[in-house]
Amino acid sequence: MKHLVVIPTYNEIENIEDMINELFGLYPEISILVVDDSSPDGTAQKVKQLMENNPNLFILEQSEKSGLANAYINGFKWGLVKGFDLFTSIDADFSHKPIYIKDAVKLIESGVDIACGSRYAKDGDTTEKHWFRNFISIGGNIYADFILGDNIKDWTEGFNTYTKDALYKINLDSIKVKGYIFQAEMKYKAVKAGCIVKEFPILFEERKKGKSKMSSHIIIEALISVLRIKLGK
Repeated sequence: MKHLVVIPTYNEIENIEDMINELFGLYPEISILVVDDSSPDGTAQKVKQLMENNPNLFILEQSEKSGLANAYINGFKWGLVKGFDLFTSIDADFSHKPIYIKDAVKLIESGVDIACGSRYAKDGDTTEKHWFRNFISIGGNIYADFILGDNIKDWTEGFNTYTKDALYKINLDSIKVKGYIFQAEMKYKAVKAGCIVKEFPILFEERKKGKSKMSSHIIIEALISVLRIKLGK
């Protein structure tokens, strides 16, 4: 199966080379697509330099900063057109360990349509020490599970592997929510479309380099968006 790893970036010059090198070191057979959101720090230029020695590395440059959901959806669409079979979404900042991709692929090979990394599955965890961020994450997922009701423990986690059939069933053009909470809409629509969705434990790590994109505005938007997902608006 042709496997594409999609990495959205905005100002990830400190992380992107290390992430690409680690991914290719672990999985030399994969392809990587970096979707850069017009980073002013030179992230796209660094990727283009790395592409000179990596034929399976690609870049999709957004003409303007348009957000996480748009970056992923455009990346998935690019991969579908290019004939890829598996799609893994992963952060550039090493919050997600690339080594876990092998666990996701095993689940896919067992018949699962979407393998979802989860901090809150049995044996999952996070190194996040900031009490407020943990409170927001745990509380947000409890809230999402209460509203959406499909017994997924980690709705907002972004480390996921999809089959191409799952992406077609979800219908990427139907995704309306912006920001990181779009992960919940993807999972919700997948379940409603009859996809087999299974979580597996991961250790979510705090970013070591670069600046977090989280803000109070994003949190409020996410709470409202969960209701929109349920109502289909």
